Amino acid sequence: MDSRVERTTGGAIVVPQMNAVVLDRFGGIDELSSRRVPLPQVGDDDVLIRVEFAGAASWDAVEREGDYDGAFGIASTFPYVLGWDAAGTVAAVGRDVTRFGVGERVYAATMPVPRGGFYAEYGVVEAEFVARVPDRMPTEQAGAMPWDALTALSGLDLLGLRPDDTLMVFGASGGVGHMTVQLARHNGIRVLAVASGDDGVALARRLGADDAIDGRRVDVLAAAAEFAPGGLDAALVTAGGETAERSLRAIKNSGRIAWPNGVLPTPATSPGATVSHYDGDRSRTATDRLNAIIEASSFEVHVARTFPLERVADAHRALNDHYVGKLALKIG
Repeated sequence: MDSRVERTTGGAIVVPQMNAVVLDRFGGIDELSSRRVPLPQVGDDDVLIRVEFAGAASWDAVEREGDYDGAFGIASTFPYVLGWDAAGTVAAVGRDVTRFGVGERVYAATMPVPRGGFYAEYGVVEAEFVARVPDRMPTEQAGAMPWDALTALSGLDLLGLRPDDTLMVFGASGGVGHMTVQLARHNGIRVLAVASGDDGVALARRLGADDAIDGRRVDVLAAAAEFAPGGLDAALVTAGGETAERSLRAIKNSGRIAWPNGVLPTPATSPGATVSHYDGDRSRTATDRLNAIIEASSFEVHVARTFPLERVADAHRALNDHYVGKLALKIG
């Protein structure tokens, strides 16, 4: 299927349609509704993806409520389709795209404005932000992975750590966090994982953390002092709040702290170490590096629950529950 306008035998124009979950206005979960909408148009540099799995993330709920309205310098238009991450197969490519062929398994990181997101049967993305799914990775995992893994990779690049340096991953059982643990260990970095719940601690340990603690029950500063008596070299923070802010005292004054944009609340007071706020790099260079690591390691995306698209409201409710790893939507 592609996005070309078709005509009936009588000459009437027929615009190809697809199933999607849309918003007609920002608001609560009840604003999510299913309907047929036009297939997105494919530009010269675009890839049309037949979506099989999409990520359901905390920022989807924030966006659903309208908190991103105008934040990217682009006016919001309705119907509005959420969804920043997905994986599936190539359905069509623009005339200038030579890297991908129809039927190939791919994943992509996109932004729902201005062209629509991945809570739909099809999504269109510039080829620069599309990558092949590594052979060893299930499509379900790839669909929930892109922005989290690329944010983790960009954060580690920012920190510039060397093998045997020490890193605190705060929020280590969440999406970005559990991927950071794996990428850091692949680079020989010693990881203290601050997770949530017994299941979160178990996940961080299984994925290679040198030590893992429940940040809600354990004195993080005491655990950090035992892990790195001279102070930790760095931290990557994926969950804000009072405990996170207090925990950053464990970082050396000469150390660095990576804080992805969108992680709230931001620190009310400045820790001794330098805090750098950043965005994930979703370029071809970044996805090529990520794929090389995936192929050379046991990297995995822990998908806690997968919901069919018609149960998207349940997925958004689950975003408020305790879970580890990622939530996903099965689209096709």
